[in-house]
Amino acid sequence: MYKKIDDNDIKYFSSLFDKDHLFTKENISPDYSRDELSQVQHMPEIVLVVSNANEVSEVLKYANEKKIPVTVRGSGTGLVGACVPLEGGILLDMSKMNRILNLDEDNLTLTVEPGVLLMDIYSYVEPKGYFYAPDPGEKTATIGGNISTNAGGMRAVKYGVTRDWVMALEVVLADGTITNFGRSVVKDSTGYSLKNLIIGSEGTLCVITKAILKLIPKPEETISLLVPFVSKELALKAVPSIIKENLDSTCIEFFEKNTIAFAEEYLGRKFPNTKSEAYILLTFDAKTKELLKHNYEKAADICINKLSAIDALIVDTDERKDAVWKARGAFLEAIKASTTEMDECDVVVPRAKVADYINFTLSLEKKYNIRIPSFGHAGDGNLHIYVCRDNLSKDEFKKKLGDIFNEMYDKANEVGGLISGEHGIGLAKMPYMHKLLGDRQIELMRGIKKVFDPNNILNPNKII
Repeated sequence: MYKKIDDNDIKYFSSLFDKDHLFTKENISPDYSRDELSQVQHMPEIVLVVSNANEVSEVLKYANEKKIPVTVRGSGTGLVGACVPLEGGILLDMSKMNRILNLDEDNLTLTVEPGVLLMDIYSYVEPKGYFYAPDPGEKTATIGGNISTNAGGMRAVKYGVTRDWVMALEVVLADGTITNFGRSVVKDSTGYSLKNLIIGSEGTLCVITKAILKLIPKPEETISLLVPFVSKELALKAVPSIIKENLDSTCIEFFEKNTIAFAEEYLGRKFPNTKSEAYILLTFDAKTKELLKHNYEKAADICINKLSAIDALIVDTDERKDAVWKARGAFLEAIKASTTEMDECDVVVPRAKVADYINFTLSLEKKYNIRIPSFGHAGDGNLHIYVCRDNLSKDEFKKKLGDIFNEMYDKANEVGGLISGEHGIGLAKMPYMHKLLGDRQIELMRGIKKVFDPNNILNPNKII
């Protein structure tokens, strides 16, 4: 179906890119063949490191005419194979499009290129008194990747997800046309929201070359409470009650004792409290110390006196903050380091169903005799569940993994949830999404794909 890269193609691209921005054959790094989990691998035929939208436009014009597949890549930190070039072809490396272009302090917006790292956005705006709220766990991910997967993170319970913070996008369509979706305005009722269609589309509809992000004034005060419980059931059942109390929590995270143990071993440092079976980590921010104190003291009182928490530990010293948040940030890598191979499930379920769903995963551990650690954003119902291979053979693991994922995603559907809360669909979750949404919705999505990309060159064999 697709044209293979030949010498004439390489000659053409060499006229557009210098040798430091063009790689072929043995000069292509194996890193370009995989994402963070490396479950699926396939090498591109050519890697082009682009520097601006005009270069992207020229590449797509040529690729569309010749019917060469194009896969877009940022930092490669994804977990569902979305940036893996399954059909070979061209891989567009966006990492050098990493400039912060404009801070508009009157309209509270930040204009960035797609290769800007999430952590660089924070370090640029926060010293100036501004705040970009989305907080995905991988801070070395690019903003283009965050937008392409509609990344969420820990602060979603209060501030929403990436989609809520993108005001406008500059994109290059499959035929090379450069266009803009959205504007730097607060309201928009001007036709279909094409901007929001692009967010979460994982490079299958166009290539993002610029984004205008919303900012707000940075909260003056912030603090966390580490709340231990005697059981995960009590911890998770406390979450809806905490939300109903209207305490304006920024984060409501859940994790178990064994997950802390993985992080301690991985980081080589102790967690402040490891005696309890389960924990809720609450974070609050506010304009004043008085309001902050009111919220966290009320939360502590409710957790201890109404919700059967063992204690409510204030994370207020630099040492304690460092220990707690470094451990929380390392959970994924720590679980990954504890096993020979793993795959992940990031279902999102109604918040009141989180406890039941975690119990369901524990029943799968026993049924399949396999380790399934988890943690999650309890405040928004997004769970991160990992199936670990450990000492199983590759064939045994593959068989069990398929059976477990089928049960997990069926259960998510049964309780009113969805396949992915923030990591996207890519290749890994396609069959499960198709099963959950049904033929008619998939048909609609394919129709949208065909309008944007009639020759199916953009990230083929992903999502739909």
